[in-house]
Amino acid sequence: MKPFSATEAVVAIEAGTLTSERLVRDCLDRIAEREPAVKAWAFLDPVRAIAQARAADAAKGGPLRGIPVGVKDIIDTHDMPTGHNSPIFNGKVPFGDAACVALCRTANAVILGKTVTTEFANRHPGPTTNPHNAAHTPGGSSSGSAAAVADGQVPLAFGTQTGGSVIRPAAYCGVIGYKPTYGDFNRVGIKMQCHSVDTLGLMARTLDDIALFRGAVLKLPPVRIDRKQGAPRVGFCRSPVWDKALPDTKALLERTATVLSSKGASIVDVAFAPSYNDIIDDHAAITGWESVRNYADERLRNPDKMSTEIKEGPMKRGLAVTFERYVAAQRKAVAFRAHVDSLFEKVDVLLTASAPGEAPEGVAFTGDPVFNSIWTLAHTPCVTLPAGTGSKRLPLGVQLVGPRHADNHLLSTAAWVAAHLD
Repeated sequence: MKPFSATEAVVAIEAGTLTSERLVRDCLDRIAEREPAVKAWAFLDPVRAIAQARAADAAKGGPLRGIPVGVKDIIDTHDMPTGHNSPIFNGKVPFGDAACVALCRTANAVILGKTVTTEFANRHPGPTTNPHNAAHTPGGSSSGSAAAVADGQVPLAFGTQTGGSVIRPAAYCGVIGYKPTYGDFNRVGIKMQCHSVDTLGLMARTLDDIALFRGAVLKLPPVRIDRKQGAPRVGFCRSPVWDKALPDTKALLERTATVLSSKGASIVDVAFAPSYNDIIDDHAAITGWESVRNYADERLRNPDKMSTEIKEGPMKRGLAVTFERYVAAQRKAVAFRAHVDSLFEKVDVLLTASAPGEAPEGVAFTGDPVFNSIWTLAHTPCVTLPAGTGSKRLPLGVQLVGPRHADNHLLSTAAWVAAHLD
């Protein structure tokens, strides 16, 4: 049976044809069947989950009506360990909930469990596999969230993005990933990696579910996606890293632009000013400087419990960034955001790649975030839509980027694009 979307489940629960307990039990059954292969969960307590569902059914109401939510394991939960995929935090239960978790509980959600992350949401992977082919990565760092949503184990899940950790795994697993405008979602209770760019994101199987979830996290009424809006003005932005795109992705983006044009969208090529062709290097300088300092305690008190991968990679590179380089990158980032804002004077949305291609083989490498880091630095809202498969029959996605603080319009535009791609 096809799993309920969150929006469908809310309607059914309100109609009395479904209960939160039944929905949670169905999710737990799916997890029991598939967890040995997918390995999406860092912590799961079925007894606790069912008790929450019964309480949600008794309470009635609330925007999320007892819908189960997966929480990336760098996000604090007062009643479950937050392990960060690190032996430093193994089994440690925080004193309270992250703001986003508390707001979901207020909306009458069920916090189903904690999903696998890479170590400190960086590069060292956990055990999660791609649900479409276990020989391939699900992406990272929000590995478990993307895989669990794609596999029908939970309808909604949190991810976070410093480089490409929401959009890329969502694309690899064939679900919808949404990174909001920087700063819209509260980050209290989320393990900080880079304070200038870290962004809480959402994963779901439908855009309506993203809108519902977003409303709960903002403690606002759900966004009503406008499916009557006219054809958008689309800027095809290959970006300065277009040479990193594999043939499947290049063909997909070109084909998408052609299809949308045939459906009435205005398509124009959009490019960055030449002075921003190396903006990806500025993202690396900012995140390198900040991450090595945000992990000062772990790095100095427990170096033996950090992976060689993180110590010899991000930490070593971060220590090599001078303060002068960091400041210069921050100044350039401010100018870059203004430049990106100006791109939207003539288009409604930018069309670009979600990832270089299909999910790489193996689970040791979670993929290259090069097509996401630019937009994370730009602070723009982004959404990836499933858009078929590549040569290995694994999912591909297209990424839509909107102007800052125009997330509602981006979601409506994404709905238009998705409808016409179908």
